[in-house]
Amino acid sequence: MRRYLDSLILGAALLGPAVLSAQPPQRYYDRDHRDWHEWNEREARAHRHWLLEERHRREYREYSRTPRRDQREYWRWRHEHQDWH
Repeated sequence: MRRYLDSLILGAALLGPAVLSAQPPQRYYDRDHRDWHEWNEREARAHRHWLLEERHRREYREYSRTPRRDQREYWRWRHEHQDWH
């Protein structure tokens, strides 16, 4: 019984970090175009470009902290520039 319990504890300790780090990708809904966008590294780069270069902002702001009006403008720009890398 003790061996079974030790194996169970060891297995939980080894799998714990893997389970916690395997989070589902963040997704955002674009109301105007009625589609979903997965937030990944490419999308983060596009958002940074849009905010700093297209909008001429002085500092970067995470998408989740961007006002809703700006989020909607970002997705509008993104649909017009789908080939942006």
